[in-house]
Amino acid sequence: MTIAEEDPDTTRVVRGLESDSSSTRLRTALTMGTAPDARFVGTLVDRCAVEPDFHVRDMLTWALTRHPSSLTVPRLVGELRSERAQARSQALHTLSKIGARQAWPAITRTLLTDADDEVARSAWRTAVVLVPEGEEAGLAAVLATQLGRGGRETRSSLSRALTALGEVIVPLLRAAAADPGPGVRQHAIATERLLRDPDSGFESAIEEAKRIVALGTGGLEG
Repeated sequence: MTIAEEDPDTTRVVRGLESDSSSTRLRTALTMGTAPDARFVGTLVDRCAVEPDFHVRDMLTWALTRHPSSLTVPRLVGELRSERAQARSQALHTLSKIGARQAWPAITRTLLTDADDEVARSAWRTAVVLVPEGEEAGLAAVLATQLGRGGRETRSSLSRALTALGEVIVPLLRAAAADPGPGVRQHAIATERLLRDPDSGFESAIEEAKRIVALGTGGLEG
């Protein structure tokens, strides 16, 4: 039996997510979160993979957080294996908002090093939220392999994720500060600066790191 046969009103709500109007899709997602229904979960997850509007995607995530995690988390974990980058990225984002620690085993090295920057950034943010106590060092070791990757936003995201793990990252940053690649060295030095002075800001930290690398004066304090 289809949803339409079970409840025409539910079908009407669900179809609102297919509207050409982003404002209609936004209102629909709000409705689905305000009045949670188990039948909405699959549609919400599926829409996250294709929704082009950032604000609507954010509302879809909020709507999913309003449903029981026993229904949402398995569907979201399944999305982490999708070939569609947005599906992986948005599923990771939603898992972090749910705080679904049971999803931790699904945050794999493959996701943390995903070729798509948006997926990788989402994986980094999610990993530092979900990492179990005692596994921070292992996570930091994987994240450190990404130092020097991408543009400013990607590097800033990685630095924030690393500094969220605390002092466990220091030995890794010191090793990376001796890397042959100047981009890796700069990123490691800037991240250490942010760990010591979170208020300095990434832009300031990276400019200082570039100066240090250019002058060949080292960078990480002993």
